[in-house]
Amino acid sequence: MVKIGDVAREAGVSVATVSRTLNGQSSVDPQLASRVREAAARLGYRPNGVARNLRRKATDLLALIIADVANPFFTAITRGVEDVARSRGFSVLLCNSDEDPGKESTYLRVAEQQRVAGVILSPHRDGSDIGDLRRAGVPTVIVDRPLTEPVDSVMVRSREGARAATDHLIDAGWRRPACITGPEDAWTAQERLEGYLSAVREHGEMDELWVRGPFRQQGGTSGAARLLDAPKPPDALLVANAQMALGVLEEVRRRGLRVGIDIGLITFDEAPWTSFVEPPMSVVAQPAYDIGAQAAQLLMDRIAGSAPAEPRHLQLSTMLVVRASSRRQAPR
Repeated sequence: MVKIGDVAREAGVSVATVSRTLNGQSSVDPQLASRVREAAARLGYRPNGVARNLRRKATDLLALIIADVANPFFTAITRGVEDVARSRGFSVLLCNSDEDPGKESTYLRVAEQQRVAGVILSPHRDGSDIGDLRRAGVPTVIVDRPLTEPVDSVMVRSREGARAATDHLIDAGWRRPACITGPEDAWTAQERLEGYLSAVREHGEMDELWVRGPFRQQGGTSGAARLLDAPKPPDALLVANAQMALGVLEEVRRRGLRVGIDIGLITFDEAPWTSFVEPPMSVVAQPAYDIGAQAAQLLMDRIAGSAPAEPRHLQLSTMLVVRASSRRQAPR
């Protein structure tokens, strides 16, 4: 059996350098790290995972706890995390909390008990408890929704994106834009509502039309129905995510309304279907893959001990993608 000392002799480096390289630490000179990996490959070296985990008191496993794996936004985040993690020799355990505080707490407890190397969490709300992880010394990175805990985070400027989308609807000629947002305890839902409200208020003499619902397709269906049943219904809708937008489309078409003609429509998130529906859907695109990749890199730095003491907070921008659903067209 090839041992770590054999790799060190083959690469012409110390055993400590081999250990740091194979553990993914960034403090190793890149040329030396390359020699170590090449030597390990030539000799067919395979680390003793059980022994290494006992020494490190951790596994080569990351826990990724997200709100909804069916949401394409979180699917893209997952891919970004996995790609970076695998490049550094880590595997990813995917946990789906379903916006359920109880499930989230269970997964956080399991992550701590199983001695995962680190956790990336999309918290259900600001009150999500990661205290046990911090006391156990498990590095943690927060994505999409913030926590007051002093840990690294990667967020998106949701408020700015919603503001830009609402401004676009008004500039396109829609005079009664409304917002269908998520639950009150979801930070992203509140940020998108605030962005909508700031745009409407600045334009002046516009009604503030909005409803809340779950970040699910039925939330979009029920939200659209409530708004469209009002005595003075909206003529355009900003929807808080793509799953809700599917429900909105269902309700709008059930009523015989034509998107882009009778009602304008724009949604957060560039889902796979948004450019293929008729008319194509305008979106506030979030850099979901980059969120995951950046979060994983922050976590790798923490695990390797190369991160600064103070938490790092990254803020990524959205991009408005205008298509026919939000451009006001003349009736045909």
